[in-house]
Amino acid sequence: MSAQTASRLELFQLVKRPATSVIVFTAVIVVVFSVQTSGTWISQANMTSVLQASATLGIMALGEALVITAREIDISVGSIFGIGALVYLGSASTIGAFPAVILALICGGAIGAFNGLLVTRFKVSALIATLGTLFIFRGICYALTEGFSFTAGDQLRQSVAYAIFGGYEFFGYKDSILWLIAMVVVLHAVVFATPFGNRLLALGGNDASALSRGVHVTAMKWQVFVLSGILAAFAGVLEASKIGFADGSFGRLEELQAIAACVIGGCLLTGGRCSMVGAALGAFALTGIQSFLVLNSVQPQWFNVLLGVIIVVALIGDKALHAWALRRS
Repeated sequence: MSAQTASRLELFQLVKRPATSVIVFTAVIVVVFSVQTSGTWISQANMTSVLQASATLGIMALGEALVITAREIDISVGSIFGIGALVYLGSASTIGAFPAVILALICGGAIGAFNGLLVTRFKVSALIATLGTLFIFRGICYALTEGFSFTAGDQLRQSVAYAIFGGYEFFGYKDSILWLIAMVVVLHAVVFATPFGNRLLALGGNDASALSRGVHVTAMKWQVFVLSGILAAFAGVLEASKIGFADGSFGRLEELQAIAACVIGGCLLTGGRCSMVGAALGAFALTGIQSFLVLNSVQPQWFNVLLGVIIVVALIGDKALHAWALRRS
């Protein structure tokens, strides 16, 4: 093999990695935003806000990435996020902090299991099924709070669970950031170094191809919906501990940002390609952009416009980048 051919193959191996695009994109926005704001954007005060917001969004995006890899979609994660937070805060004073966390995760997993059942057993489109559960459980969130908010009482604030699950600070940062890092490491290993991950990636082709490889398609898809629900509920618990309250609108529109973070992070909506690192960096990029708009006194509605533009550009750019890599190789 010639040196030129070897270098091209090395370049191809780098470019085809899902996280490559988002790493470049994140580096660009860090430099541009820092220069444009004369260093204000990258100051510790602003970075604290950005990293803490991206931590919970990132955890939700990790679950969404698993579902997308299986060629499905879950747009109910925003309402599961809210349910997890409300169940945690609402039950902690009665059953204790740690049991409240477990109960919140069980509720998230149960909603995910219901989504998976609709998709796999009743053959409902994932988009329609999770849209329905999004409205169902968002309505339940509003009904539970009745226009008010659930707050963390003194007993909960003083508990070990409250500190562990989002309430503890280190060097000015909430420990939700540590949870995101830990989950990225664990889920990356699960996806790329376990039989479960191999079966999940196999679903990116088509069901018949996956079945021919011995993959139980129905079980796999059901499992990723359950995992997505658990992670979304856990993100809600961390956010509730971070700010100390939750209301009926908790997690509203977070589902769209979670999907966008996955797309920016290199997860293909057609399935079969996944990056836990990319999804986490995508969450950081989105919250960083949102923070930049706030610093420049841009109305928040424009973030939704920019969000749509980013998704479209990311999809086109990702396709073009891989086509270029294939030509070069």
